Amino acid sequence: MNKLLLSFALSFIGILSFAQIEGKWKTIDDETGKAKSIVEIYKKSDGKYYGKISQLLIKPENANCVACKDDRKNKPLLGMEIIRGLKKDGNEFTGGSITDPKNGKSYKCTITRDGDKLNVRGYMGISLIGRTQTWQKVD
Repeated sequence: MNKLLLSFALSFIGILSFAQIEGKWKTIDDETGKAKSIVEIYKKSDGKYYGKISQLLIKPENANCVACKDDRKNKPLLGMEIIRGLKKDGNEFTGGSITDPKNGKSYKCTITRDGDKLNVRGYMGISLIGRTQTWQKVD
């Protein structure tokens, strides 16, 4: 009986951690296939999820977001919050935004987890019109 309870508890913990996105993730450019940065996703006291660039893996043209139009304009890429305000909705994290520092544009964002990978979708309007990147978990 104890083994059954332990097995159930470990399975339950595994399921809960599977649906979480907190931690460090290696971003992979969907156009070039190259790793660009490490983004750390975390939960704030408002219960929403945010993500900031914690490491740059390739040297950008400019170390600041010169193309950004909001409060991130001319701010350093390193430490920049690129994901803002995601809420957990079942197995998805949605309702927030993601900013592409390369062009400074912000998009609606949906993230789903598939094992050690995140499917990060940025889109305008409806989800059909957008791009998806697959990010890899960093240990």
